[in-house]
Amino acid sequence: MLANQFESVFANRMNNIPRSFLREILQVAREPGMISFAGGLPNQDLFPTTELRDACNKVFDAFGSDVLQYTSSEGVWELRQYIADHYKKRGTPNIAPENILITNGSQQALDLLGKALIDKDDRVILEEPSYLGAIQALSIFQPHFVTVPLTDRGLEVESLRQALAKGAKLMYLIPNFQNPSGLSYSEENRRAVAEAVIGTNTYLVEDDPYGELRFAGTHKSSFMNLAPKNTVLLGTFSKTIVPGLRLGWIVAPPALMEKLLIAKQAADLHTSPFTQRILHHYLANNDAEAHIAKIVALYSKHQKAMVAAIERHFPKSVAHTTPEGGMFLWATLPNGLSAMRLFEEAAKDRVCIVPGHPFYIGKEDVATLRLSFSCVDEPTIEEGIRRLGKAAHKLCG
Repeated sequence: MLANQFESVFANRMNNIPRSFLREILQVAREPGMISFAGGLPNQDLFPTTELRDACNKVFDAFGSDVLQYTSSEGVWELRQYIADHYKKRGTPNIAPENILITNGSQQALDLLGKALIDKDDRVILEEPSYLGAIQALSIFQPHFVTVPLTDRGLEVESLRQALAKGAKLMYLIPNFQNPSGLSYSEENRRAVAEAVIGTNTYLVEDDPYGELRFAGTHKSSFMNLAPKNTVLLGTFSKTIVPGLRLGWIVAPPALMEKLLIAKQAADLHTSPFTQRILHHYLANNDAEAHIAKIVALYSKHQKAMVAAIERHFPKSVAHTTPEGGMFLWATLPNGLSAMRLFEEAAKDRVCIVPGHPFYIGKEDVATLRLSFSCVDEPTIEEGIRRLGKAAHKLCG
């Protein structure tokens, strides 16, 4: 009754924004006895809890109550310097701390970019499929989404050129171990995408939450190296350290940074200096690269186990990606069969997946599905994929 009474006061922009489908699915994933390949969660068995507890105590010893005071909107300088130095080690030297804004996860970065850049009906280019969190965050600003198909080598470049020719404020890409597909852009494709965007007024937003989690293949160029005037980088510590600190960042050119900083101040003044100091102390006094190597080794084992189990238990007509890193792979049912039907059938046998339609614009059902391998051990992967394969055989006839 109350909802109907106040319906007329809600902002129009909220009318067509659904709740996160994935967050709803996670309720199913938590049911007793359910094997979940659904959540895109880092493996919490690898969280450096002891080291972070020690860092917390050391931060209080060093800063006392000052660390609990308001701070600058840009973020703690030492953490921004660490991020800039890390980019240099990875081959992107043209980033200074002044170009970095600390955010409450990269999800807030998407919100700030929307506030700074997007007016109603502005064109925004997305991969197809794309990260559903980006779709939801940017949908608030009522853009006109233009999708460019993703191939096993990267973006379909001719479709991208056509989309750019009509103008777009920004294009949002995940070139490394993309969510949801697990695909990575080839070096050749990156250079072609960069060539297409150079000279336009489109910001290329390169989101790279999984780039550190490579367990096969070779490192590829960042768009910051290939098209620096157009590129905005998003990063996060959620996948490499812990998600609960909610610490991410934006790297942006000065003109855009000024707008983002205003949007940040209006949103929450600043990100917690306490969590920033804890994280910086951890990074400065521990071997973060060794920690990430443990994550990579575990995810590599899980990916190999999942691919092997799929090839044993799925119908041969089901295609899948074999990612070189990250946390997900992508499967495609034959003949346009319904991934939502597979989700429903698998749930009866206590297996949870993510059907692919939330990763598309304007599609109610598709033949694709996402499987996460980060938080399930090898025996659980084997049993879960066996059950899922049984459901897939039933659906495929």
